[in-house]
Amino acid sequence: MTAYVLAIGIMALIYALLALGLNLQFGLTRLVNFGVVAFLAIGAYTSALLSLKGVPLPLSFAAAALLAGLSALPIGLLSLRLRDDYLAIVTLGFSETVRIVIQQEGWLTQGIQGLPGIPKAFGSLGSGHSDMALFACLLSLVLLVCWGTLRLTRSPFGRLLRAIGDDETALAALGKDPARFKIQVFMLGAALSGLAGAFYAHFITFITPEQFIPLITFYVWMGLVLGGVGRVKGALFGALALMVLLEGSRFVKDWIPGVSEVELASLRLAAVGLALILITLYRPNGLFGGKP
Repeated sequence: MTAYVLAIGIMALIYALLALGLNLQFGLTRLVNFGVVAFLAIGAYTSALLSLKGVPLPLSFAAAALLAGLSALPIGLLSLRLRDDYLAIVTLGFSETVRIVIQQEGWLTQGIQGLPGIPKAFGSLGSGHSDMALFACLLSLVLLVCWGTLRLTRSPFGRLLRAIGDDETALAALGKDPARFKIQVFMLGAALSGLAGAFYAHFITFITPEQFIPLITFYVWMGLVLGGVGRVKGALFGALALMVLLEGSRFVKDWIPGVSEVELASLRLAAVGLALILITLYRPNGLFGGKP
């Protein structure tokens, strides 16, 4: 039971890292990114492939964040020309393109067969302690990102990003050029997603293209909306609340007889949808609305 709770905690922190990256993009500058899972996949495969070639994990993690951030540069440039709805379509298409490339380029990624034998983070500590060390490392990283995001939002740069999200036209009229700031924040959020992907790969130790579907992006968005868009504690605790809801609903089968696995999956999505509706009605600013 302890191992199960620890695994849930690790996945919750990975989703929290994804939500914090999305919060930078959408919460501050209103950049609609429906391709979160693409950068997660890029980070996961980059770190996995490098580590399988013998590259030390710290370097493979850094490469995962760097490549995910650089891959966001073209989309960041597109964001300068596209309205929110078109940017959403482009990022969603980008995520599917990344998944198809991973699936088809078997010479590099082994395609649908997946990548087995990925080195486990802190694997030298043994199976009983490696997950605990990974959880502690992830928790420290998430807290560091929370602290950095809070410092950012309260800085002149952060206020400029909020001004971009509120009224970009008015900001441009004041002589400010929002273009490079939008690109920078989009790349930063993508780099955090890539880093989360590296943690995911070295925790699961086996990845396939089917693990990186648009549903992952949906979950990250739901966590952010549930917690409160634009708020650090909203992104953090919203992702944690979502994971508790998703994992807690697995035990519904023990209380309702005759529920199949397929029906249970539908019930889980229905529970998330119901929670989102209730939050929208009674807490439109999210569970943790207020100042960041």
